Amino acid sequence: MARDLAPAAPARPLRRDAELNRQRIIAAARDVFGERGLEATLDDVAHHAGVGVGTVYRRFPSKEHLVEAMFVDQFETIREFAEEALRAEDPWDGFADFTWRAAELHAGDRGLREVMLSNVFGQERVAEAKSRMVPLITQLVERAQTAGVLRADIVPTDMPLLHQMIGSVIEFTHGIQPDLWRRCLAMLLDGLRAEPGRATPLPHPPLDVEALEEVMCSFRLPKLRS
Repeated sequence: MARDLAPAAPARPLRRDAELNRQRIIAAARDVFGERGLEATLDDVAHHAGVGVGTVYRRFPSKEHLVEAMFVDQFETIREFAEEALRAEDPWDGFADFTWRAAELHAGDRGLREVMLSNVFGQERVAEAKSRMVPLITQLVERAQTAGVLRADIVPTDMPLLHQMIGSVIEFTHGIQPDLWRRCLAMLLDGLRAEPGRATPLPHPPLDVEALEEVMCSFRLPKLRS
């Protein structure tokens, strides 16, 4: 379970050098967490930012505080994607466009994938941002079903699982074929249609046998506990 954060002290304007350090830390965290995920430490972020780790801890007392600062804005971007999708004239186009745009963000940011699909990191602001997205995603699903274009047995809680599947492809192939997830998402979306018709052209070529072997050799297995 996520730990409770201590009540925040009243915000005071930061000195210019302190604000620059804060921005530098957040930019470094986006790079480090985006590439390595949330297993990276605040020490890693400090090194990448070119500041002492004490400077990081003065601005962000824990990794959870830094996660809040980094990712809430990106959740807001995804929420805006959902609102735009609900305004699409065609319910299927809106549903599919939202799914593609959210997956695009996930593909470029391992840390975002982990925050979106887990409750381990982040605190109140992350939970609140997620909760604001749930009704919109529900509306996207129900609107497409009412129009008869989305399978009637799909439920909103299937959506995080769909993104988890795509996330697994991203993790598996990113070092060899970083865009292969697009091929897989196109196949998944075709399978979600209420009445599958002509198959959507797949936007990425398949792996050949040699590329699959290379992916399998380079894939990093989870560390086993002794």
